[in-house]
Amino acid sequence: MLLYDYYRSSAAYRVRIALALKGVAYERHSIMLLENQQRSPEHLARNPQGFVPALEVDGRVLTQSLAIIDWLDARYPEPRLIPIDSDRRAAALAQAMIVGADIHPINNLRVMRWLKTEAHLGDEERDRWTRHWIADGFAALEAMAGEGPFLGGDAPGIADCFLVPQMFNARRFSVPLDAFPKLVAADAAATALPAFAAAHPDRVAPE
Repeated sequence: MLLYDYYRSSAAYRVRIALALKGVAYERHSIMLLENQQRSPEHLARNPQGFVPALEVDGRVLTQSLAIIDWLDARYPEPRLIPIDSDRRAAALAQAMIVGADIHPINNLRVMRWLKTEAHLGDEERDRWTRHWIADGFAALEAMAGEGPFLGGDAPGIADCFLVPQMFNARRFSVPLDAFPKLVAADAAATALPAFAAAHPDRVAPE
């Protein structure tokens, strides 16, 4: 099993967390986004979107972090990350997709580059854009959070796999977090676990 990865990619970080929680062994191959390796013919052949992560398994390539984690749940059922119960599943996926569909896509590298080269925004304006949309999504996610200790409830789940990388980004961009105590608590509970710690960008950054 080979993970095409970038250490600071939120989407790849989610998959590293899921693999670690399930104890699945894999190899990593770094795709250096700042060097545009994701646009190389070799990478586009495995993922036409030119994104990471991509997970190569038995000659097949899986893409999109949610699809990969769902595949992992089917192949390695324990611990379960996406609930089977229909109500709990819908709630967990709704939490995850606030990050995966609403926050992250408009703050990733390709959007930041477009804002610079096409909209001609400076670094300060782009950082303000990022902080605004993270805080906007976090406000909704905070209202949807349960009693914890994890965002997913008593055990870490798909929502935590998505939350923790976004909290890492929020801190990178100096997003004020005082208004989101449940998210901060869930992030602390998750990052205290060895699986989350092992997936942290600081642990897998290229030398």
